[in-house]
Amino acid sequence: MSRFALTALLEQHHEIRVAGSAGGGPAALELATLHRPDVVVMSYDGGDDGTIETAQKITGIPGCRTLLLATTFTRSAVRRAFTSGIAGIVCRSSPPRQFFEAIHTVHQGERFFDTELTVAAVGNGDCPLTLRQISVLEYVSRGDTVTEIAARLCLSEGTVRNYVSSAVAKLGARNRIDALRIARDAHWI
Repeated sequence: MSRFALTALLEQHHEIRVAGSAGGGPAALELATLHRPDVVVMSYDGGDDGTIETAQKITGIPGCRTLLLATTFTRSAVRRAFTSGIAGIVCRSSPPRQFFEAIHTVHQGERFFDTELTVAAVGNGDCPLTLRQISVLEYVSRGDTVTEIAARLCLSEGTVRNYVSSAVAKLGARNRIDALRIARDAHWI
């Protein structure tokens, strides 16, 4: 759903007043700072860390709470959203009734995290990977090089390569790209 369609849907609900609509990132932060809405709904595609960072900044504005409307999300995104004070995540494919319930819940000062996808994202299920292997794969999925990952995690480059290789082997993948696909499909990263 586009932001224009979302705005139109929200404007039809008599209990909701739309303060504005922004294309994302800096524009959303500027709009929230200017209008200080009770709830800011932000679209999240599952791979954009900038959206979570902007939502965190908006959460820091007195009186503003953020709700992510997500197509997909990973364990790390759910963890970051939850620990940073973001008020909730609702799945884009949820029925409108649930979306309005999420907005109402967040407006009342409570948190609303889509149960099914959050459990899938937070639960380890039958994941054969260690937490370190998952974190290395998360960085690989962002496009970080072995050198960058090693610096971020305070590891040697050889150790990072070993983690990637062992993750590939544990997942029965052909290579690191296949391992990333398997891990994403299972919502492990």
